[in-house]
Amino acid sequence: MSAEKRAAAVVALAAGAALVTTPLDSGVGALPLWSAAGPRAAAACALAALAVVAAWRLCRLLFGPLVILRTADDVGYVAESGRSKAQAANEARRRRRTGDLPPVYPNGWYKVLDSCALRRGDVKNVTVLGEQVAVFRGEDGEAHVLDAYCAHLGANLAVGGQVKGNCLECPFHGWQYSGSDGKCVKIPYAEKVPEFAKVRHWHSCEVNKQILVWFHCDGEDPQWAVPEIQQITKGEWVYRGRSEHFINAHIQEIPENAGDFAHLSHLHKPGIISGTDLRYIHNKILKFFQHDWKLQWEPESKPNQHCSTLSLKHCFILFGRHVPQLDLDFVATQMGPGVVFLQCHLGLLGRGAIIQCVTPVEPLLQHVTHTIFYQSNMLPLIPKFILKAETIQFERDVMIWNNKKYISKPLIVKEDAAIQKHRRWFSQFYSENSPRMQYQRDNLDF
Repeated sequence: MSAEKRAAAVVALAAGAALVTTPLDSGVGALPLWSAAGPRAAAACALAALAVVAAWRLCRLLFGPLVILRTADDVGYVAESGRSKAQAANEARRRRRTGDLPPVYPNGWYKVLDSCALRRGDVKNVTVLGEQVAVFRGEDGEAHVLDAYCAHLGANLAVGGQVKGNCLECPFHGWQYSGSDGKCVKIPYAEKVPEFAKVRHWHSCEVNKQILVWFHCDGEDPQWAVPEIQQITKGEWVYRGRSEHFINAHIQEIPENAGDFAHLSHLHKPGIISGTDLRYIHNKILKFFQHDWKLQWEPESKPNQHCSTLSLKHCFILFGRHVPQLDLDFVATQMGPGVVFLQCHLGLLGRGAIIQCVTPVEPLLQHVTHTIFYQSNMLPLIPKFILKAETIQFERDVMIWNNKKYISKPLIVKEDAAIQKHRRWFSQFYSENSPRMQYQRDNLDF
């Protein structure tokens, strides 16, 4: 039972109890009200319950965060009659051509969890970059990330493991591993702990209410830091919701949209009321509401060569006329392959930021989250509408990504020059030893 239903039931029972036990002033003794006015009491209870549910839902709508969670089969596939979404998705994956792919895991920072999902003493099992990792928060409040499998006999430390101080204890034999470096510090039945007893320790950071890990194919230390958004840290911008998608595509396909200017005027021109199914978004009846996009993408220079900036101006077109009062300005800063800060300015309607994180789960499965933080003094409906509109536009791209083939040498015209420029910039995140698709092919179910 949901929280609002439980609250409604409690209030309804209380209201009903008050109604049916009220004594009557006339007659000998006190008669329960239900004996004299049963139908009226039942109707009052029902109305009270409905009022509580309506009030609760209104509060959630006005003040609660918006959470949109999509599975890998929910978005981006066309299910023919008689087939489920899962069947359509599996068939599309089997018959799809992948193309000549770049390396599947670029070097960079990747999100593993939201900070709120990991309380003190918690441990979570997470799949990232084809690996199982144990993410836990020590008793000092610091988050740590270790390889999930115990060096002893391979038990999963995150499945039944316990946090002991700032160590993680194996559920099988009680071996304890330090969160700071992955070394085994205690074997309960052994006199001495071997020097070589350890599990892989992942460099991690916790910033902007998210926990991230650093990946480099050659094991190099972090080469840049994910910056802190001061408005989030100071509480000026507060959490207003998030969306979560799983996309069957190479990771490079997702940020490459920043250099693909032409797709905006076709794929994203129809208004959000046209929905996400690409078969119907160009409905002529809904053409009274459209979007116009103007953008510019540029890579940054040293020492921030791992960053690029996309400036985006969005205009609403209603019945063929531009409505300047509704213009939106966005600046998206990408830091490495996996993190994007999208800052938005709505004039009188306030400011905020959407943090987009793309984390490879497997070579062709990306976990993408959008988390919105907005001015605390603005009505929550404003950022929730922004997130919902962004989700609709994003899911149009998902339908493309889930079904397309990667072409390493595309046929382009001069107006597509930014695509090649973006690919050259993105190539810095690959190294000679970056894992490629053929190394993982046996692990995929296509």
